[in-house]
Amino acid sequence: MVQPIKKQVINSSNFNNATVGYLKQELEKYQQPPLLMSDVVDVVGNKAVIRLANNNKFFVNISGSLIGKIKPGDRVLSEQKSLVIVDRLDSGKRYNVDDFVLVEKPSFSWSNIGGLKEQIREIREVIELPLKKPELFEDVGIQPPKGILLYGPSGTGKTILAKAVATSTQATFIELVAPELVQKFIGEGAKFVKDIFKLAREKQPSIVFVDEIDAIAARRLDVGTSGEREVHRTFMQFLSEIDGFKHLGEVKVIGATNRIDILDPAVLRPERLDRLIEVPLPDSYGRKEIFKIHSKNMDLNNVDVNEIVRMTEGFSGAEIKAICTEAGYCAIREKRLKIGMEDFIRAIQKVVQGESSQDYLKMFG
Repeated sequence: MVQPIKKQVINSSNFNNATVGYLKQELEKYQQPPLLMSDVVDVVGNKAVIRLANNNKFFVNISGSLIGKIKPGDRVLSEQKSLVIVDRLDSGKRYNVDDFVLVEKPSFSWSNIGGLKEQIREIREVIELPLKKPELFEDVGIQPPKGILLYGPSGTGKTILAKAVATSTQATFIELVAPELVQKFIGEGAKFVKDIFKLAREKQPSIVFVDEIDAIAARRLDVGTSGEREVHRTFMQFLSEIDGFKHLGEVKVIGATNRIDILDPAVLRPERLDRLIEVPLPDSYGRKEIFKIHSKNMDLNNVDVNEIVRMTEGFSGAEIKAICTEAGYCAIREKRLKIGMEDFIRAIQKVVQGESSQDYLKMFG
């Protein structure tokens, strides 16, 4: 015999009370004022010095439940009017420096670089040798530079040089693009720089590569605006981190810039990035080496390498790589596996772009 299904009776009174209670809780949330996030600079007894996002500092009270639990460097929540510290944020809630910088173990070898033999020699002496054989410097009684500055036009191989030395020393490669640091971390740039170098020490041997370093290290005549003051604080923290390194430590700094003329002399003085290495546009020998590297896996058909080298005078290594890639696309579009001279001529025309490319090609008949 089929048992009848019992209907569940909901007590309307209890349901209404629960609903009213929930709505009251939600209403209270809307009535509560927002809290301010700040950083603890120092702790003095039951009070603390905090710094807000606009970098103003205040000497404030700590709520009773947090006394003894707050320490310098903590991120805390403060009540808006009195700025009393009412809660401590877990460190895991803060941004993770790993999410904003490229941390890797590169696999670039020196053989991947063409036409920069003198630059490779200098980098190996200044960066690779102290990391691999620090005892040589101790025996001779000299101190190697803490870092170097690579300067020259865009696309000439500054980043690849840095990655290659990281590969040869089996070092962790930490890459930071300076303009992104300025744009993303207004109010926290100095703290972010500190965290980057802390990460570098944890993962040593490591190389910190700061691309477009002029974004934070440019010569500044006036630091009147809040943005300029923030960049200045970030730069000062960067210099402070370099000053804290040991010459024979296992963290090295490599800066890169296209505008060495605007850099602040403070970053280039001895004990900082005092070894300057120019990475110029490749000469004819360098262009030939670069072309061979990027075309070594291509099936070339009647390609005059010397003519391509002649036609690419003034080109950077990145542009020569782009020419090889574009020539390959020309063959793919026509469903060919072999790449001919005509493909490279069209590729050069594509790279130099538009009407100016026609004038460029006329120069070479």
